[in-house]
Amino acid sequence: MGGATGAETDRANGVSERRPAAPASPAREPVADLTRGTLRGLAFRVVRWVLLALLRPLVGMRIEGLDRIPKSGPILVVCNHLHNADPVLLSVAFPRPVHFMAKKELFTVPIIGWVISRVGSFPVDRGKADRSALRHAEAALSQGIAVGMFPEGTRSTTGALQRAHPGAALLAVRSGAPVIPMVVVGSEALPLNGTKGRRRPAPGRRRWDVRIRIGEPFTLPREVDGHKLDTETATEQMMVALARLLPPEYRGEYASRSLVPLDRP
Repeated sequence: MGGATGAETDRANGVSERRPAAPASPAREPVADLTRGTLRGLAFRVVRWVLLALLRPLVGMRIEGLDRIPKSGPILVVCNHLHNADPVLLSVAFPRPVHFMAKKELFTVPIIGWVISRVGSFPVDRGKADRSALRHAEAALSQGIAVGMFPEGTRSTTGALQRAHPGAALLAVRSGAPVIPMVVVGSEALPLNGTKGRRRPAPGRRRWDVRIRIGEPFTLPREVDGHKLDTETATEQMMVALARLLPPEYRGEYASRSLVPLDRP
């Protein structure tokens, strides 16, 4: 009669055979509520109303296309960039809180850093492909927040659109969020524009005449004619949508480009 194996002896003695437990997969850290501590609700509406009342007579600010903005849900707001004040002007014009991506240096400036944090702005290192800023933007969109970006990356020195960076288009394609093109015209004549200087207003315009125009929301298709939409083409399409909202002298790089069919949400 053959001898019992070690495993059989263990079972006979009431000892169960145990396999080593599989290592637990690391739990994903929950993303913090990115609206916490930012200006929202009644406080946002009151502050916006006060600033609109000041800016309309002060800089002649006029806004077109407010009816095109979804009242809720994630949206990626893309804008041209002429002046240091553009994020303020665009945020006041927009009827929902917009979390703008802002250059990281601003967050170290006393008062300004505190203010832009309270309105939901988050830092980006413009000297490199800042993946942490894109992850933050993607997380904000996943929470139904409106995120604002300047695809050109910096203010235009001529007033016309410059060649854009791919980050905004990459975010739009990855997130699937509707894109809202939003343009500003006339802010280049305002003072306090730093090293970019101050340009004369376009012929026929009064000294300060800021116009903000909001376009129809769209989503960038993942494929065009059976081919995957590459980042370069996606960026171009986003900028052409901006160019179509601008007067001809502001269209720059994208004056003669054409749009592929865009999906409307």
